[in-house]
Amino acid sequence: MGVDPGSRVTGYGVVSSQGSRLQCVKYGAIKGSNLSRGALFPERLRKIHEELVELLEQYSPSVVAVEQVFHAVNSRSALQLGHARGVILLAAAQLGIPLVEYAPLEIKKSVSGYGRADKEQIQTMVRILLNLKENPQPHDASDALAVALCHVFNELPLQRNRGRSGCSP
Repeated sequence: MGVDPGSRVTGYGVVSSQGSRLQCVKYGAIKGSNLSRGALFPERLRKIHEELVELLEQYSPSVVAVEQVFHAVNSRSALQLGHARGVILLAAAQLGIPLVEYAPLEIKKSVSGYGRADKEQIQTMVRILLNLKENPQPHDASDALAVALCHVFNELPLQRNRGRSGCSP
C-alpha cells in the first residue's frame, strides 16, 4: 500500500504484485475537508488515522510505503504534513505492518523516468503502468499509487510488465 500524506487530503493506493504482474486493487483519498468547517486539526488527524487503520485491516498489505517529508516553503504546512505522516506511521506500527519511505524525486523517477515530473505526468504514467481506463483521481490517490509502484519497482526492479488489469476507486 502506498500513502501520500496530507493534512487535508491523504491519498492511498493498494497494488498487488505477483511476479512481474501488477494489479491495482483499490485507491482513493481520505478527506479531512469533509469535516465541518470549524473542525480542529487534531480531529482531521484522528480521521486520517481511523480511516487508514480500517483500510490497513481490510487490505492487509505486506508493507506500507510513504513519501518522505520534503522541504516546504511554508513552515506551518510542513509541520502539519509531519503530523499527518506521524499518524500514518502510527497506524502501520499499531498493526505491525513494515513501513518504508521514499523521497519524492525517487518516486517520480521510478514511475516516469524523470525525477522532476509534474503531477499530470505521474498520473498518466500510473494509469499506463496499471492499465487503468482513466487517470486516477484525485492527484493524491495517483501519487499514493506512484509510491506503491516505487516500492514494487525497488523490490522487483527487473519485472516491470505492462500487462495488468484495472483498479477500483
